Amino acid sequence: MKKQFVNKNDIQIKNREINYRYEIIDKLECGIELKGTEVKSIRDGMCNLKDSFALIRNNEILLKNMHISPYEHGNIYNVNPTRDRKLLVHKKEVLKLLNYIKQGGYTLVPSKLYTKGRWFKIELCICKGKKLYDKRESLKEKEAKKQINAFKS
Repeated sequence: MKKQFVNKNDIQIKNREINYRYEIIDKLECGIELKGTEVKSIRDGMCNLKDSFALIRNNEILLKNMHISPYEHGNIYNVNPTRDRKLLVHKKEVLKLLNYIKQGGYTLVPSKLYTKGRWFKIELCICKGKKLYDKRESLKEKEAKKQINAFKS
């Protein structure tokens, strides 16, 4: 895994595939429930959001498949790297997300994990999956932007 630091105090880990796979409808900032050794691993940059997603169960949002590598010096206190983690969100926001999910075709995907003060926050996106032709179109747009930037410099 790659360490992705902006500053020593500001940690930012991004899900790079989200713009390729999904069309983002809305974004929401959530807190996340972590254990002590998980916090230390994230501060070392040993976290991956690649295949993670969120589910709503019993009016709680659970984050699944977020991989946090075990802390090297954490002996017996290390937990399962891909365990389900609870996201901390107000009840009104959970109901808003639940309405989107009930419509069908929408998914909850984390786009980035970052620090805000001393707390870790997750930016949770309400997404709709792209079709193959949409993915090709976004790749063409990206390539065109690269060519424009190459001619400018």
